[in-house]
Amino acid sequence: MIRFGVVLIPALMLVGCMSQQPAPTVDRTSGTASKAAGQQPAGPGYYTVKRGDTLYRIALEHGQDHRDIAAWNAIANPSSIKEGQVLRVIPPGVAEPADGAVAKPIATGSGVESRPLDQPAVGSPATTSGLLKREPRVGKEPYSDEAYARLNRLPDTLPPAEAKPESKPQTTAPAPAPAVAGPDDVAWMWPTTSKVSAPYNESGNKGLDFAGKAGDPVLAASDGKVVYAGSGLRGFGELVIVKHNATYLSAYAHNRKILVKEGQQVTRGQKIAEMGNTDSDSVKLHFEIRKQGKPVDPAVYLPKR
Repeated sequence: MIRFGVVLIPALMLVGCMSQQPAPTVDRTSGTASKAAGQQPAGPGYYTVKRGDTLYRIALEHGQDHRDIAAWNAIANPSSIKEGQVLRVIPPGVAEPADGAVAKPIATGSGVESRPLDQPAVGSPATTSGLLKREPRVGKEPYSDEAYARLNRLPDTLPPAEAKPESKPQTTAPAPAPAVAGPDDVAWMWPTTSKVSAPYNESGNKGLDFAGKAGDPVLAASDGKVVYAGSGLRGFGELVIVKHNATYLSAYAHNRKILVKEGQQVTRGQKIAEMGNTDSDSVKLHFEIRKQGKPVDPAVYLPKR
């Protein structure tokens, strides 16, 4: 019986080892790969697409040509952007300006003078004795009442004090320096002869509204390039956007008819559209000036009428 038990115990242990399930393992490589794939650039110069965004509106909000943004992000179809997608909205290679501080090394000398022991140090009295001023040498005279009185006698007349001319304050102000035109300055003009019906309002109307008649000419407010011409932006109707430089663009909305094409160069005062009421309840021109994509008050930039 004992011999049978000795043989049975090792057999049971062997069966237990064979039936034991292997320890669970976690594959972390797939998680790391997915995180690496999900990393996208962010920060200044990039924009995350929100629900309802269009490439045209994103370009308008950042003062860019929608075709440039499509090229920078390898987008073949402008309507294919998705919510959460990160888009580059500045040209590649353009970085945020640094603070301009330049670190320069501080020049330091050894501060140790090497010279023989019997040679005086540079700048010591022994080496600069020829440069030192000494008090005048005077003769000595024996003391007497007559000599004392002669030394303390004052001259009868003193030389008159030299009159100094009074300095008069400057009455004429210096002429101001002439203004220097910057590279982003734009020579603006009014886009229509119609009167303003609604002024700029930062919390509401992002430009100027002009009430007119259907077909009234809409003029380019300055020289530039047409970066958008169409009706793809909701609320603007038939819209023309002209980019004047890297800083400014202007927008002309609710037109009845557009007379220019995207990519076309226009000149200041050129007729680019006809006033209408597309996507509006009345005939009007909605005019905007945008500085680096942000709406500004056009009345500040337009000449006085």
